[in-house]
Amino acid sequence: MCRVYSTILMVETEDKARGLQELPVRLLRMNTGRQAVQCLRQENVDTVISRWDLVDMPDGLLLKRILAARPKMPTIALIQAGNQRQEILARSLGVTAIVSEDIDSSFFRRLICELLHIEDFAAMTMPAMTGAD
Repeated sequence: MCRVYSTILMVETEDKARGLQELPVRLLRMNTGRQAVQCLRQENVDTVISRWDLVDMPDGLLLKRILAARPKMPTIALIQAGNQRQEILARSLGVTAIVSEDIDSSFFRRLICELLHIEDFAAMTMPAMTGAD
């Protein structure tokens, strides 16, 4: 059994979660901000990766709530490609990292490994990504 280094809550980021599956992390995947809030109440989460605009919590509301309750929790905002407004708002909020939704999967994986201090796993072979994934 492999040691799990971190529990990551991923909100509306299923396309990015596939690239992290082989890492020694526990991935909790939610589709809405409401589900994420409930998960945070029930699970011991170390890091949150969330799209900036969620259907039920637009304009970074989920990340704002998380950082208000847990200011030291590592948070990663996934913003629309080229959306400077979202980037500025996320920076002013103080998220740990801001990533464009069109980021390359291998670069995203390396970034997450660096943030979690598990760089040795960044170069592991990623699972094949097909349209069926």
